[in-house]
Amino acid sequence: MEEKKTTKAKFDYVSAEIEKRIHDGIYVSSQKLPSEYDLAKEFDCSRLTIRKAIDDLISKNILVKQRGKGSYVMSQPKIQSGRSGLQGFTEAAKAYGKTSKTEVISFEKVVEPPEKILTALQLESDQPVYELVRRRLLDEEPMTVEKIYLSEYYIRGLVKEDFNGSLFKLLEKKTTIAYSHQEVEAILVTPELSKLLDVSMGNPLLQVHSLTYSLDATPIFYDISHYRSDRYVFKTTLTRYGQ
Repeated sequence: MEEKKTTKAKFDYVSAEIEKRIHDGIYVSSQKLPSEYDLAKEFDCSRLTIRKAIDDLISKNILVKQRGKGSYVMSQPKIQSGRSGLQGFTEAAKAYGKTSKTEVISFEKVVEPPEKILTALQLESDQPVYELVRRRLLDEEPMTVEKIYLSEYYIRGLVKEDFNGSLFKLLEKKTTIAYSHQEVEAILVTPELSKLLDVSMGNPLLQVHSLTYSLDATPIFYDISHYRSDRYVFKTTLTRYGQ
């Protein structure tokens, strides 16, 4: 009995220490943890204890495990305007009691995907990439223009007309959307975006680069979007629970 208590105490300590390192920024978002062997050596315990501690942190949505590659830090859930979790535009519109509308501007295969896109999506140069450009509206008012890059795997067989609704709903037929890393900066509106978003020249927009992942830390899509700065406030990282 005493040995079981000692084992549990060690397991609790390891779990708490790894979580503390994440909160202190020693292990950062999307970083791969040291191997079970190295952690067991550092904490002077068995690999089984390390495995149990990692499983505990996975259950708390602090870590994610990628099969054959190890365990990674997952970004923690953020709260925005009283709502937690990552939502698609269609879902957010419904939550606010508004009607969403999507206009597909273009959907086509990219002949030569930029290296930045391939790297972000962890794809090889011979793997097909598609670009989807859409304008999103709330109650007929333009809100955002999004340019999304996806691998063929998630959208195989789909055509332009299929993207008139929720992209999340389409993608979640193939995978589970977990979290998104976002970088937000203010830019001045361009002539093209001025027309699409009904924003006067000289006014600012929010330019958002985001990379959205599945539960196993696999990147699903890369998004470069422009939002009306008078309508949006962003958190840099959101975690999605459920649908």
